[in-house]
Formats: sequence, C-alpha cells, structure tokens
Amino acid sequence: MKIGQAIKKINPNAEFTINADDISQITWLNGTTPISKADIEAQIPTVEAEIEQAEQDAITKKASGKQKLLDLGLSEDEVKAMIGI
Repeated sequence: MKIGQAIKKINPNAEFTINADDISQITWLNGTTPISKADIEAQIPTVEAEIEQAEQDAITKKASGKQKLLDLGLSEDEVKAMIGI
C-alpha cells in the first residue's frame, strides 16, 4: 500500500499494478512512464509520516469531540454510549 501511495505522490496519474506489495513487481499500465525504484523508495518515509500524522489527527479530533460533549454537560457514560470512548 505504501508503495502505491509513494507512486501516486510522484505521479498522481500513474496507472500500475503491484504484485505481492513488492517494489520489484510493478507493472506500469496504459503508457505510464516507469518511476525508478530509488525514487519510489525515497518517497516512502514521507508517505509513512503522512499516515502517522493522519492517525494522530484522528485521535486528537476524537478526544476534542469527546471533550466538547463533556463541556455541553453530557456524562462520561453518555459520551461513551455515543462514541465509544
């Protein structure tokens, strides 16, 4: 998955398939210019950082939403019943 995201980061219009999530098994489709393995590998840390940031943002937003519900006067049990945290 990260390989595909790295490819799309380099070329959002790229068309390709990846067998077994293996960077050595990329098939470029419909005339897409192949991207070097080195260029793809160079983008993977950026993709990983973006995934990690998105996960942290989701946690932060959920905590913020919970606090807002508590600030409105809902009890902890009511909030848990609504959103599961």
